Amino acid sequence: MNHEDDASMDIIREAFLYQNRFAGQTVVFKIDFPVTETAGFPYLMKDIALLIKTGIKVVIVPGSLEYINRVLEEHNIASVFLDGERITTDEAMQYVEMSSFHAATRFITALSASRVDALVGNFVRARGHGVVNGLDYENTGVVDKIFVKSITRVLAANMTPILPCIAWSPAGKPYNVSSNGIALAVCEALNAVKLVVVSTDCTFNAADIAAPDSVEKNEAGKILRLNTEEAQLVLNMNKDNESLLHVKTCAALNLALAALKTGVERVHIVDGNKEGVILRELFSNIGAGTMINAGEYDAIRSIHNSDIPDILRLMEPLMKKGILLRRTAEDIQQKKDDFSVFVIDSVIHACAALHDYGEGQAEIAALAADPAYSHMGAGRRLVRYLIDKAAKLGFNRVFVLTTSTQDWFEKLGFTEAGVDSLPALKKQRYDRKRNSKIFALEITK
Repeated sequence: MNHEDDASMDIIREAFLYQNRFAGQTVVFKIDFPVTETAGFPYLMKDIALLIKTGIKVVIVPGSLEYINRVLEEHNIASVFLDGERITTDEAMQYVEMSSFHAATRFITALSASRVDALVGNFVRARGHGVVNGLDYENTGVVDKIFVKSITRVLAANMTPILPCIAWSPAGKPYNVSSNGIALAVCEALNAVKLVVVSTDCTFNAADIAAPDSVEKNEAGKILRLNTEEAQLVLNMNKDNESLLHVKTCAALNLALAALKTGVERVHIVDGNKEGVILRELFSNIGAGTMINAGEYDAIRSIHNSDIPDILRLMEPLMKKGILLRRTAEDIQQKKDDFSVFVIDSVIHACAALHDYGEGQAEIAALAADPAYSHMGAGRRLVRYLIDKAAKLGFNRVFVLTTSTQDWFEKLGFTEAGVDSLPALKKQRYDRKRNSKIFALEITK
């Protein structure tokens, strides 16, 4: 099997892993109206239909802002916004209702093509926004309650609930309610595991928005993920830029941070113009959008017995090339306590070991990383982790033996050393036919 076959199998494994993990869980989609007018919208909805058919509970909150703006402009009705909220006048309200339901029916139509039933319903109770600082918001409301039982019944009937930006008071008065507010309230009420924001106007390319150098990007400069602290830094760095691009990107980030506070594990912001973006983002560790997470997305940990086949799978291409020494499952089992793995969502993407050779020296060995995830720096993180571990264990020096990666280790601060610098036990085992180069790092305490 060649490397391309290995990569394809990894993708298939990841897809099954994520499908199994999220089956029965609730994922809320907030989809902006411009997405519905793209050529790829039918394919986006086919992919969402696939999620539904695999057992994921999907709730859709259509964003209708742009369409409502268009309809109001056609009728010469001015829109006034305050703190991002539309002040909905009596004159505007009838058009807001019409527009929001028209936008919602686009999703019913698109899902029906995949034989997925959907329902636009009265799932949200609202109350008036009222008068704030002397300004009457009129027919603009806020979420008062999500009717969880009603949504649960719809989901149990294998139907997809669609929540437009219209909600009613207990007395039956309709209010225009922010779709962002509805999405947040639904996430919290249904204990959603994810919020997916689908837009055409948000960009997370480092060439377009200011971002810390430390954030994780791909080769094209796209920001792949942010933790809450990094997301807040991006917001702070772009707060004075009032271009539409930055405003919408920052609005999506604010929504993501608010969603994380409701208990959502992760928020994914994706470009609705890209075909297959939903499946690639949710069913692959590489993803296709930008993820904002509150907890640890990746982790380095010690290994379990069940990890050994995956470790050997990672090491096999390097062992075939002679870059790594041949190891068996029994070899790894015997040195199990020396190994650590880099894990993303329970999938192992890198491994390495720290072997004690006495005399205050330890060897970093058996380093292997999935090349498909090189942008995540898994190997680099593992080495730094093991250096820290060595320091905590009281070692004075770590060393590596390598035949082909000397430049990489030099970038991490290692310097070339001679065989005589090795501890006696390792010196005895040194294979002079292999003639590996030795690189070492002194540990400062």
